[in-house]
Amino acid sequence: MEVLEIAIKSIIIGALVGIGVGAGAARMFHAPKVQGMGAFRTLGELNACAGDAASHFSFGLGFFFNAWASSVGAGAFTQDVDHRIIPNWAASVLMRKGRRPEDTLHNPKKMGIAGAIIGIIVVAFLNLTASAIPESLQAIAVKVLVPAANLLINPVMPVIFWLAALDAGKRSGFWGTIFGGAAHLIMGNAVPGVVLGILIGKGVDDSGWNKVTKTLITSVILLFVLSAFFRGFDVKLLESMYINTPEWLKDLHRLLGLEVK
Repeated sequence: MEVLEIAIKSIIIGALVGIGVGAGAARMFHAPKVQGMGAFRTLGELNACAGDAASHFSFGLGFFFNAWASSVGAGAFTQDVDHRIIPNWAASVLMRKGRRPEDTLHNPKKMGIAGAIIGIIVVAFLNLTASAIPESLQAIAVKVLVPAANLLINPVMPVIFWLAALDAGKRSGFWGTIFGGAAHLIMGNAVPGVVLGILIGKGVDDSGWNKVTKTLITSVILLFVLSAFFRGFDVKLLESMYINTPEWLKDLHRLLGLEVK
């Protein structure tokens, strides 16, 4: 009876989440004409797969194992379920047999339906397997799956995205390498920087250095500068170069409640 209850609730939750995630991701491709409902990284990662069904599936699969380990060991879903797994697998299903992204990935109705189906399957599978595994095996599952998933996320995924950036063209490869390296140093994972580099490179290839692309690269640079500052990367960089950190910089960090050694 308990299993049936979990299954019914999982179907309802998975369908609702899948509709919102699928339709929301598709709507982002129509901004600013319509209001998008997805995360910027979701849009960037969907674009990075270049409309290839196999790429979308493998990208979602890479994060699925981490989400599975989290649900089995901790009883909670990771953000990868709605940000990465459901939208990418929905896109993979719709774009089979060489269908165009414009007719599938960019269509909120189709993505909403596909997302609902994928959401039902994913949420039900994660909840049912998590409830079926004894507590004694949960610890073992976490010890095995989490390290494997972490290795896939870093360094395997950054390398795959970097190769995709190089394959996308000189500009995408250049900016992907620059921002990917900066993201790895500041955030510990190069994927966000490589994705942003791909977007900038392809944007310049398509429309040149116009107001939009200049605003985008300025925003990205500002994002990295602020991220570096609030993570204390500026102080660590000076220390690695054997340069004494100015007192005004330490005071500024302390003023904002940031810990400085």
